[in-house]
Amino acid sequence: MTSMISASVIDADNEGRLAALRTDYDRLGETLARRGIAIDDIKRKVAAYGVAIPSWGVGTGGTRFARFPGAGEPRGIFDKLEDCAVIHELTRATPTVSLHIPWDKVGDLSALKQRGDDLGLGFDAMNSNTFQDQPGQGRSYKFGSLSHTDAATRAQAVEHNLECIEIGKALGSKALTVWVGDGSNFPGQSHFIRAFERYLDAMKSIYAALPDDWRIFTEHKMFEPAFYSTVVQDWGTNYLIAQELGPKAFCLVDLGHHAPNTNIEMIVARLIQFKKLGGFHFNDSKYGDDDLDTGSIDPYRLFLVFNELVDAEVSGAPGFDPAHMLDQSHNVTDPIESLMVSATEVARAYAQGLLVDRKALGGYQQDNDALMASQTLKAAFRTDVEPILAMARLESGGAIDPVACYRASGYRAKVAAERPAVTSGGGGIV
Repeated sequence: MTSMISASVIDADNEGRLAALRTDYDRLGETLARRGIAIDDIKRKVAAYGVAIPSWGVGTGGTRFARFPGAGEPRGIFDKLEDCAVIHELTRATPTVSLHIPWDKVGDLSALKQRGDDLGLGFDAMNSNTFQDQPGQGRSYKFGSLSHTDAATRAQAVEHNLECIEIGKALGSKALTVWVGDGSNFPGQSHFIRAFERYLDAMKSIYAALPDDWRIFTEHKMFEPAFYSTVVQDWGTNYLIAQELGPKAFCLVDLGHHAPNTNIEMIVARLIQFKKLGGFHFNDSKYGDDDLDTGSIDPYRLFLVFNELVDAEVSGAPGFDPAHMLDQSHNVTDPIESLMVSATEVARAYAQGLLVDRKALGGYQQDNDALMASQTLKAAFRTDVEPILAMARLESGGAIDPVACYRASGYRAKVAAERPAVTSGGGGIV
């Protein structure tokens, strides 16, 4: 297997941290043992956990106003795969990559699949793009795609999604994620019912083309680029879509696609209950769809989401098999560093969720003891599980401190010298 970071670099960085890690791990093990928790059991589950990297996440993002290119930005999907491999080599928590078509379109799919195999990476859900017009595209999506009033435009959008399925089949993917920016910016601009009917009709054509072992994830978003109304605006509409389409259709929850103070963990619980939770796009937000690093604003909310996920896992909830992926835009940080930190934060929330005393919590809930129920969750959240995460990385061949090791490797300077500098200052994520 091809390595992007020399094993000697990882070993040298780990050597200086190993003694302290063993001390911290043993001390935490003693603390958890007093609570009836075997630390090695938690470590094994964390080591087996993985979250997908979005291919576009390793490039520098932007806003509606400007984009400031970073050094050594990937020139195409093969460069992106190499950056993704760096993340997995150091964190051992990101074994798959989620592609976005046509951003990642490549002619030789066998070569792409082989390169992924060489780097130890698999391919997660495919992502279609009908929220942008592409060079040479016959019909514009300015006024919508799968819900457009023009049948030929809808057909073009459907055909693009079918192409994504075919690409995914060649790469070993098993899912298609569909997000549309369709909606309206003025009252009266769109007929709500007719637009949704057109969307459902188009989605049924896509659904019919899914292989038997595939799933389709639909993603809701409250606003942007349509600021008055959005065709798939909330989890309720998303659930209706999944119900209308059939058993291979599920709802995808993006943590940033909700109004501030929305109880996202309750939405997750509802979708688990009715067997329609497809997966996640993990990020964080302060005001809206900010695409910030996961856990950078509200780590407790991330923990509460994982509390519901672990509850479903340990209780054996039927049909429970959510896909996990990061989805972020990095404007002022090194994207590789941000994605490593985010992958770690997701694993941290999972580990903390595994520490919840579910028997005690259930008793407090039954007795309506609000204070102790809350304290039971807080006890797990306050536990510093970093030694578990670091030991899981170490034993899997990764870095005890991924960011420090990455900086010591000089990878960013190396690719900056190899890849032509990007000078575009245009707005928007690329």
